[in-house]
Amino acid sequence: MLAINKETGFNRLRSIGSDRMARKKKLLLDRINKRGFEIRFISHSAAILEKDFPEALAELENCLIDLEIPITEIIGSGGGEAKGTQRLRRSLAALNWNKTSFEIKKTINGVMRESISHEVDHVRSFPAGTVVLEIEWNNKDPFFDRDLENFKRLHAEGAISVGIIVTRGSSLQDEMRSMVHRFTQERNVQSFDDLKTLGLNPTRRQINAVNKRVNRPRNPQPFAEAWTEHFVSDKFGAATTHWRKLMDRVDRGVGNPCPLLLIGLPASTVTFDPHAKIEVEDEPETEE
Repeated sequence: MLAINKETGFNRLRSIGSDRMARKKKLLLDRINKRGFEIRFISHSAAILEKDFPEALAELENCLIDLEIPITEIIGSGGGEAKGTQRLRRSLAALNWNKTSFEIKKTINGVMRESISHEVDHVRSFPAGTVVLEIEWNNKDPFFDRDLENFKRLHAEGAISVGIIVTRGSSLQDEMRSMVHRFTQERNVQSFDDLKTLGLNPTRRQINAVNKRVNRPRNPQPFAEAWTEHFVSDKFGAATTHWRKLMDRVDRGVGNPCPLLLIGLPASTVTFDPHAKIEVEDEPETEE
């Protein structure tokens, strides 16, 4: 006589189903996943994108798979948007992921009661609906709240199907200091004069901050280390937009229940060429 444990059988089937879903998620965006990109699907976005928006996934992956950000562009940007992310924006725009302003108007008996507009940098419409995307390379982290709340409102109004955010991944954030330090070693940066030779012109505030580290009585730092520490903490600090700050918000439910796809750019996107020139973007002079 064969005895069947219904509970065990149910749990086994549920486990098999979960394993299949996990494998399916791994197949989505598999090429960039293998390259180290962090990927998180929220609120059934994997199923929605796979079924209704496969073209959106393909276009996004093709734009990201060969993304490179030279360390010279990170240094030259002074913390602003690197040219690599600007190239990503242009690649998306070439595929009709265009900046769009959504305007939601509410009227009661013909009288306008409310009008709200939401601008999104990259919007792509498909027969099944609309997918929106924001790139947060290096803003203040409250920009995540703005993006997620915008996505939530637009989704609630039926204006969008999925929201996507691309930001610095955890490996890129964690390794930023070592990558900038590698730049100083490859370029033999030992002084402000060396920086100026490379085309970098630190502001008075930056000079004062680095000199404090170099000249402090206790544990003075070598110039390259002092400049690296200040540059990274000043431009890519913990309170800027990066993966962990984004995870903090979605884990608290910000943006819920809008389906979301979140992508973190890995350290592997940063490239090094000891002979590459630095194109500097001027920064406004500020006082301490």
